[in-house]
Amino acid sequence: MATPEANSSANANNESAAREKLIGLRLALLKVHKTLLDMERRDYERANGKVTVGELFRLVIDHQQFAWLHNISEFVVRLDETLAGEEPVTAEYVHTAVSLAQKMFTPSEAGDAFQKKYYDAIQRDPAVVLDHAELARLFNNEPPDTSNNP
Repeated sequence: MATPEANSSANANNESAAREKLIGLRLALLKVHKTLLDMERRDYERANGKVTVGELFRLVIDHQQFAWLHNISEFVVRLDETLAGEEPVTAEYVHTAVSLAQKMFTPSEAGDAFQKKYYDAIQRDPAVVLDHAELARLFNNEPPDTSNNP
């Protein structure tokens, strides 16, 4: 029978592993977000001329061309809130977050608006392909979702 100290240590190790996995997901999402933002900026500047950092910030918030990237920002904010919160990060939470990210980052010509834009980005920019491959490796390291929730 395990001692209370052993259980406490195992729980701390499990939480630490879950936290590290969530941080890895967060970093991968930030990387793909930056790559997609750079791609959209280049496209915008080709059509409209160079923009300053301040102008880019305004565009990211207000311009339709950048609106699809808000989904990634919101996802990362939720991860940040979890990581900063007082509740322990559980393996179940991480599994759910990875599963949601995997669904979101499934490029598809017939998918939702984000999936279509992401599909197009993969077709246009080799840097997006590389970041997507990194995301796919992260997703493939997660056990499959066995729940019946769509």
